Amino acid sequence: MVRKRVVLFITIACFPAAAQRLPDGHPDLQGTYDLATLTPLERAAGTKLVLTPEEAAKLEKDAAAQRDKANEAIKGDRPAPPKGGDGSTGAAGNVGGYNNFWLDPGSRYSVVDGQIRASIVVDPPDGRAPPLNAAARKRILTALARPTSDAPESRDPGLEPPGSYDNPEQRPLGERCLLGFASTSGPPALPDYFYNNLHQIVQTPDSVMILTEMVHDARIVRMNAQHLPKAIRKWMGDSVGHWEGDTLVVDTTNFNDQTRFRGSTDNLHVVERFSRIDAKTLLYRFTIEDPATWDRPWTGEYAWPATNEPIYEYACHEANYALEDILRGARVREAEAAEKAKK
Repeated sequence: MVRKRVVLFITIACFPAAAQRLPDGHPDLQGTYDLATLTPLERAAGTKLVLTPEEAAKLEKDAAAQRDKANEAIKGDRPAPPKGGDGSTGAAGNVGGYNNFWLDPGSRYSVVDGQIRASIVVDPPDGRAPPLNAAARKRILTALARPTSDAPESRDPGLEPPGSYDNPEQRPLGERCLLGFASTSGPPALPDYFYNNLHQIVQTPDSVMILTEMVHDARIVRMNAQHLPKAIRKWMGDSVGHWEGDTLVVDTTNFNDQTRFRGSTDNLHVVERFSRIDAKTLLYRFTIEDPATWDRPWTGEYAWPATNEPIYEYACHEANYALEDILRGARVREAEAAEKAKK
């Protein structure tokens, strides 16, 4: 899908000094941060959390080589892909779309406490999110086609479950411009390994705003407040913050039943911790809990490096007819399949 990106002529705050504090005495966490990283959420079974400098350098070099190869110019007179696509996956979407120039999946691994991290998940120690429990597996079997907040942008329609094109509500939340792809909107706020990686923090004594570049989500954290009544449910939950020393702690509950991060329920509970590592870096740490989905809480952390790059407007679905055409195309495909079945 093509999105129109328009520069917002705003002034982005420069890197705050490590010891800089606001008039209320709390650390100044304000700024714009680039979440792009090669560090995946989970790591392969049996692998270690910390990479050596040599291992990281090789992996980063390999990623750069792949990126340079994908960035090579394509021929303007190249033939159209075959009907139904060429079988490829990725940003080209099987029939041609974004080329790699427009993507920004990250080029470096995240460094925390001087350690080059091979996964964002740090607990469980194996770097893997706990398996879904029996209740979650049973629940998810009845909702295979329902999108979740961490769903990536659709890559290959032929590989998606039946029913994914029955109506607009079955399409991924990011595709419908409700939330950013891959839980980049949070909570938890995760890299999307795609593009539009910037997050901006604006801080006052009463509220903290976290703006996500992808799909222009703005989450408001109400400081030193009580959670809303349970009957009030929100796409990104109800976020309430407080300070523990120099760490901003954000407690989020009251999700709606359509967010469903990794298949969770609306009783998902996320606790985030924001603290300053140095003048140019925040440490972001989160713990996720939902007994109806996982038998134990799990935790991740990664660095948020500051940047002076501007945030661009993500004018999602502004005069965009793609979603209508996606559903129309699905009806055509169904009709063709029905005709073929008659023969």
